[in-house]
Amino acid sequence: MHDQRDADRLLHRAALFFLFGFVVHNVDHARRTLDAVTDQVIWGGTLVGMVTAVTITLLVTRHRLGPLVAAGAGFYIAFGVAASHLLPQWSALSDPLPGGDVDAFTWVAVLLEVAGALALGVAGLVAMRAHRSTSARSDVALGNT
Repeated sequence: MHDQRDADRLLHRAALFFLFGFVVHNVDHARRTLDAVTDQVIWGGTLVGMVTAVTITLLVTRHRLGPLVAAGAGFYIAFGVAASHLLPQWSALSDPLPGGDVDAFTWVAVLLEVAGALALGVAGLVAMRAHRSTSARSDVALGNT
């Protein structure tokens, strides 16, 4: 079991790992040019960017909702990026790498973001559990049961 400080440290490290993957993935999109993707993929990526900005802001400011938002955002982003890039063409939201004209850097960039987003989601859940456990212990110690 993690104590709250360990969970917070894990969450902030996961956030840095995710942010690194997010930046590398977006650098790759810029490198490949936005002409390579549909407008829907661009809008999806813009939404991911906004969710990322809100999530990182909540974590940096140590907002009480940070772990919850990190858990939700991490799994949402991992699912969205994986669905867009790792599945075969399925909609206008697709930018599939399998069968695409992409190099190893593109694969690494996408996999880094997906792995970072999954780490963020898991770390958010761990932090939520640690915070809940700390609150429960405080309530018992204060006789608020």
